[in-house]
Amino acid sequence: MDPELLERITARRAELDQLEERLAKQLTKVRAERDELAVAERVLERVSEQIADERV
Repeated sequence: MDPELLERITARRAELDQLEERLAKQLTKVRAERDELAVAERVLERVSEQIADERV
């Protein structure tokens, strides 16, 4: 097997491993923010309902 080609393959695999790690961290952050927004939306709905009930 060509040692230069093998070295390029190994280097590319390392780059992809690093990219995968960064993307996994980014995905974790995105999911956490999405969950926070879902909570904020539920709180807003409850507060809006309470205000509507108080006006009646």
